[in-house]
Amino acid sequence: MRCLIALALLAGVAGCTRFTLDHHLNNAYRAYDEGDCEQVMLELSQAERKSRSRNYLQPEISLLRGQCLERQSLFVDAAQTYQFIISRYPTSEYAYRARARLETLDQLGQARPTVPAKPIPAPPPH
Repeated sequence: MRCLIALALLAGVAGCTRFTLDHHLNNAYRAYDEGDCEQVMLELSQAERKSRSRNYLQPEISLLRGQCLERQSLFVDAAQTYQFIISRYPTSEYAYRARARLETLDQLGQARPTVPAKPIPAPPPH
């Protein structure tokens, strides 16, 4: 009987985690529709913490993050986020969407080729 109660409790906790994850994702989409990218980023961060064991949600979270970065005119960051999706989840529908966003950024002249940063030595102390 104790085993049955423990299993029921465990199933309930797992369901709560999924519920709060969905809640944060829904709030992120709602905030995106309202143009509130700060709230989107907060909700996505909370959703990421809840989704650690659900790796299949990461490309969706990353795509919405990239779209918000675009809205904030952070085009290089958005492009890098899209590149992350494409390299990490190449067969997902979100990789397809990320490629489309990269093409759009390129056509608009906003996507810069990813070139490693050049280290510049600090000036000598005076």
